[in-house]
Amino acid sequence: MSFKTIGRSFRTLAYVGSYKKIRSRPYKFYCGVILGAGFAAYNEMKRNKAEMKEIIQLKNYMAEPITPISQLEMNQDDMKTQMELLIMRIQAEFCRALEKEEDQEAKFKVDRWTRKEGGGGITCVLQDGRVFEKAGVNISVVSGTLPPAAVQQMRSRGKNLQSAELPFFAAGVSAVIHPRNPMVPTIHFNYRYFEVRDKDGVQWWFGGGTDLTPYYLNEEDAKHFHLTLKHACDAHDSTYYPRFKKWCDDYFNIPHRGERRGVGGIFFDDIDYPSKDKAFDFITSCAEAVIPSYIPLVQKHKDDAYGYYERQWQLLRRGRYVEFNLVYDRGTKFGLHTPEARYESILMSLPLNAKWEYMHEPKPNSAEEKLMRVLKEPRDWLNIEKGQRANA
Repeated sequence: MSFKTIGRSFRTLAYVGSYKKIRSRPYKFYCGVILGAGFAAYNEMKRNKAEMKEIIQLKNYMAEPITPISQLEMNQDDMKTQMELLIMRIQAEFCRALEKEEDQEAKFKVDRWTRKEGGGGITCVLQDGRVFEKAGVNISVVSGTLPPAAVQQMRSRGKNLQSAELPFFAAGVSAVIHPRNPMVPTIHFNYRYFEVRDKDGVQWWFGGGTDLTPYYLNEEDAKHFHLTLKHACDAHDSTYYPRFKKWCDDYFNIPHRGERRGVGGIFFDDIDYPSKDKAFDFITSCAEAVIPSYIPLVQKHKDDAYGYYERQWQLLRRGRYVEFNLVYDRGTKFGLHTPEARYESILMSLPLNAKWEYMHEPKPNSAEEKLMRVLKEPRDWLNIEKGQRANA
């Protein structure tokens, strides 16, 4: 209810039979009515916002949802439906935000695919743009039976799964953006929901994260990125950001290189608390934080000057990105273990161009060495640990 609606409702009092009685009442009475109606409208707005769910927005998506529309409409309160609608929306919003930074002719190629065992996905890829050399934004909504290798991977994380092969449902959105300009960082994000049906019932959890991989370190960019993610976390639990920031630093690690993939962000898995709805709200906040955390960095640096030397360094760092994704990334491994996996979509995270140079070392005191120092020793970008020590 808006103030215009309140005003219209109040004016209709002129047409009721009791208008003369009301007109004779003191001026304060009318003020009380208006304030009361406004307070009621405000409370109703808060209640509606708290109960707001994802709704079907067919005209806004990049393609038709994977699950039939009739099934989504029948099960709108089901978390599987809510997650599919969320990732459809996030994919479309992010793709269109990226296209706005590109030349007019650079558009995402949309590839909707299905798999025989159940479900499918929508892969959106933009290649050879002026701003983005390769940008991939993928959603998948798949179901079927988990193979033993995938079950074992989950058990290694502490999941109590009794059977060797289990029915599952998984829905997620993932993106990796490789910009052309070395002064623009790469971003990766992934948010997912998982259900497994065991003999004891259904186990469910959420996972995901967002992380930044610059080629040249800009400390203000890193602080902006981390602060945006912290705000998204703090809206749900003030302990989330420091916990998930550390988890990110530990996860995006390349042990054989002794360095992190980038300057971190947040990362988490197996989130099944405090409730399914509240966990979903948290995931929603994180996913919605991607655009404000990243697009300002693209706008800031996409036209920065660079030369051959900076381009070669960018290609070398992309080689490190490939090493992590193919050797260590859990999502890539799960995708490759899934029956009838679609390898083009799984490997969309790989850059269009990369480089490996034997025994390369950055020059001392160079901008490249400055980045390497941060990759070897992750930094507390928001000085949270310093503040905690001061309060101790």
